[in-house]
Amino acid sequence: MISIHDRIVAMGDRAVVASRKLLPLRAQKKNSILRAMADELEARQDAIVAANALDMSGARASGLPAAMLDRLELTDARFAGMAHGLREVAQLKDPVGTKISHWIRPNGLDILKVRIPIGVIGIIYESRPNVTADAAGLCIKTSNAVILRGGKESINSNMAIAEALQAGGAKHGLPDDAVSLISTTDRDAVRELVRLVNKVDLVIPRGGENLINAVTSQALVPVIKHYKGVCHTYVDRSADLDSALAIVENAKCQRPGVCNAMETLIVHDEIAEKFLPMVAERLGGRGVEFRGDDAARRVVPEMNVASEEDWSEEYLDLILAVKVVSSLGEAIDHINRYGTRHSDAILGEDEAAQTVFLREVDAAAVYVNASTRFTDGSEFGMGAEIGISTEKLHARGPMGLEELTTYKYMVSGKGQIRE
Repeated sequence: MISIHDRIVAMGDRAVVASRKLLPLRAQKKNSILRAMADELEARQDAIVAANALDMSGARASGLPAAMLDRLELTDARFAGMAHGLREVAQLKDPVGTKISHWIRPNGLDILKVRIPIGVIGIIYESRPNVTADAAGLCIKTSNAVILRGGKESINSNMAIAEALQAGGAKHGLPDDAVSLISTTDRDAVRELVRLVNKVDLVIPRGGENLINAVTSQALVPVIKHYKGVCHTYVDRSADLDSALAIVENAKCQRPGVCNAMETLIVHDEIAEKFLPMVAERLGGRGVEFRGDDAARRVVPEMNVASEEDWSEEYLDLILAVKVVSSLGEAIDHINRYGTRHSDAILGEDEAAQTVFLREVDAAAVYVNASTRFTDGSEFGMGAEIGISTEKLHARGPMGLEELTTYKYMVSGKGQIRE
């Protein structure tokens, strides 16, 4: 029997070969591959939906949390979104080969800085089977080979989707092994994947804190973390309260089990007595549990007591931590201390406060008078996303096409030698 180590090494070798075959493909060719992938997904919808139903049944039986069940389910809208996302990516400009900068040195050397593919990218993710299509589409558009490793809870869905993508792409010239899926659910496969030095160029984990920590602790190849989202909304004393209430409701309740949902609400004390009862009534009516500090509970005594741990908790549920502050500076300090550098918002009409918040909050996406739920590659016009990076090097925030490229210098001379 072939060991997991040998299987993953062989998969890495084949992906390297595929990545080199992707290099000469022009944008038009890659776009036809993406559209064929979308067509094949739709042609196999019944089989993919049946595979997802099998995963959902198993997940419920194993007691998977509600937030994970929500991410796992392929609704009609999410299925349609996979095909639409592939077609949308096909319409976007191909960044590969784009000139970043160009200059000529005094000695006549002509230096061109150009975008190129990263090479082979490993994607490790939980629950969301739509990531299989999104990741494959973005990687093929940028001429990267991709090795996908989903969670055991979504194995049937992921295999059905990957088979459709491979079959559809092959009809229009997708190289073998340009899109591959690790079919074993053995956790050793993850360890082997993230140690494929000189085969895998980058790993992007998408999932809970335990997955991220497991990947980063074992990896020997570079990792860009799609870390947890402890997202904040600060309601300034200058806020229009009706508008703020609608934004707060959307940020918490529209889809609570995702990383860009609000987890902590911060309110200026000058408006707390008026605004917090509005929040308690509106969001409480939608089943939200509140965990407030002393000041918040003086206004709404029915709130549960917030512990120190609540300020750094990613609930992924209808639970909201609530804090009252006496200044903008106090709000910013709290966000920078407890946040995860994901997405944070200020609601208010004071332009000076907006400017300070935008400048001083350390997050990948910072909002003024809008919901944090917009931190998403599709909402940002990227077609789809490979993940939301909370790192600061190479990529930050929603990762689209440009974030899946690196660059090289192309230097042309006329016989120059260095003295």
